[in-house]
Amino acid sequence: MLKSRIITAVVLLSLLLLVLLALPDGWWTGLVVLMVMQGALEWSKLSKIVGRNAYIYGALTLIIMLALVWFDAGHSDAEQTLPHLLIYAVAALFWLVIVPTWLIVGWKVENPLLMCLAGWSVLIPTGLAMLDLYALSPLILLFVMCLVWVADIGAYFAGRRFGKSKLAPSISPGKTWEGVAGALLGVTIYVVLIWNISAYADHRGVLPVLLLASWWWVGLAVIGDLFESAIKRQAGVKDSGALLPGHGGLLDRIDALTSTLPLAALVILLQQIGQ
Repeated sequence: MLKSRIITAVVLLSLLLLVLLALPDGWWTGLVVLMVMQGALEWSKLSKIVGRNAYIYGALTLIIMLALVWFDAGHSDAEQTLPHLLIYAVAALFWLVIVPTWLIVGWKVENPLLMCLAGWSVLIPTGLAMLDLYALSPLILLFVMCLVWVADIGAYFAGRRFGKSKLAPSISPGKTWEGVAGALLGVTIYVVLIWNISAYADHRGVLPVLLLASWWWVGLAVIGDLFESAIKRQAGVKDSGALLPGHGGLLDRIDALTSTLPLAALVILLQQIGQ
């Protein structure tokens, strides 16, 4: 199991680096749209949206993503600001208010319309953030994505080795507070290493800000992970799909990214507005 996870991860990372850093921009746009569509397919199954409704949901998701790509292509950065800000604001409300309440109360949402809206709140801002952060700099996008992956790896190994105190046993029995500590430690080491080789290494005030932001990101990643676990538990399945050997479905791999990337893009967008 671990071997297949590692092989799949290496292949995916190689493909990601190829598209991010070597191929024309259109390849990344196409990949993001495909990822959102695959996510919508898996979400519809988790939400028990089947038959014609599943096709309608997929088609509407594709239309929304293509509409965003078309809008951005025909408008300046300034003209894109308000629509993007509104989408990220929805994501912030969803991840900072709705999802924590959802998890604490233990909601079992079976209404198809509400599940469709929840799916779009998860997927559309994530797709847009992937496009926006890439447009800003592929390296910035890669930095945030790697931060989340380092947290995931740290949590996995720390949880396996030291895990005793359950984080949320009713949602995901395998997750522990020791895993969270491992995620924080891994991310701290990662951020310090990146800071030391970056152009900001001489600016001492940057590191504390980066560390605080990274620890906040770990918290968001945990929320995203727990939320997908809750949805899978409600659906009665272990994985969101079987697309990736050793990993399950696409949503199983990007669950933490869905709660972190949109808020990272929101922070950067608000910073640009304030300048």
